[in-house]
Amino acid sequence: QVQLVESGGGLVQPGGSLRLSCVASGIIFSITDMGWYRQAPGKQRELVAGITSGGSTKYADSVKGRFTISAYNAKSTVYLQMNSLKPEDTAVYYCSADDPRYAMRYWGKGTLVTVSS
Repeated sequence: QVQLVESGGGLVQPGGSLRLSCVASGIIFSITDMGWYRQAPGKQRELVAGITSGGSTKYADSVKGRFTISAYNAKSTVYLQMNSLKPEDTAVYYCSADDPRYAMRYWGKGTLVTVSS
């Protein structure tokens, strides 16, 4: 089992920045990819950014150039640096971790980001 705990959400004005953190614990040695997803009210959950165990990254078009995903200490902590935030970035942000041994995707409980003046 893998546990994921997100932190760093909050209220920020448009144009501001936040850094989200996701700490993984439990049996993490077999985790490969990790990512950040978000879900706005009335919308489906969508991929924001992902990072592989090799360090390759991918981003949703809507956040390219503004958000940066990074990992610390291999797979134990993943960050999402969010700059130039827009009201449309308002959502609950979820951390994910994939374990291909069991074809499992683990999820955190989410952290709320609100971008508003």
